[in-house]
Amino acid sequence: MTASSTDPVQVPASELACFPLVFGLDTFGDVTHDRDDSPLSHAQTIRNLVEQGVLADQVGVDFFGIGEHHTDDMPLSAADVVLTAIAARTSRIHIGSAVTVLSSDDPVRVFQRFSTLNALSDGRAEVILGRGSSVDSFPLFGFNLDPP
Repeated sequence: MTASSTDPVQVPASELACFPLVFGLDTFGDVTHDRDDSPLSHAQTIRNLVEQGVLADQVGVDFFGIGEHHTDDMPLSAADVVLTAIAARTSRIHIGSAVTVLSSDDPVRVFQRFSTLNALSDGRAEVILGRGSSVDSFPLFGFNLDPP
């Protein structure tokens, strides 16, 4: 019997390519509220975020990312520091920036901070670079965006 073009192709298991599904979470660390709907402090929001990263590691999430933001309702202006706290309390999960705004930072210092995080986490750090989707925080860093 010969195979027709409609017969399924039999591929030996040894030749199947592995394509693992990677599950990750990311956040900008929005200020959350307590049971009375009062906003939590920035400090408590950041501590809660560290606990969320630790829990993500414990339940098998592969990646936990924190986006950089410089606004009052998202207090994560130093995501790499928070990621370091998560790295110190985990051993498996990959951690990284959900975005690091390179256009308002020093690229060499970004490299150095994430290289240090990568060393402390035993190679689990990742950095995702972006230009920033808003210019609202640029004046905080001394950028004058007014036309000359």
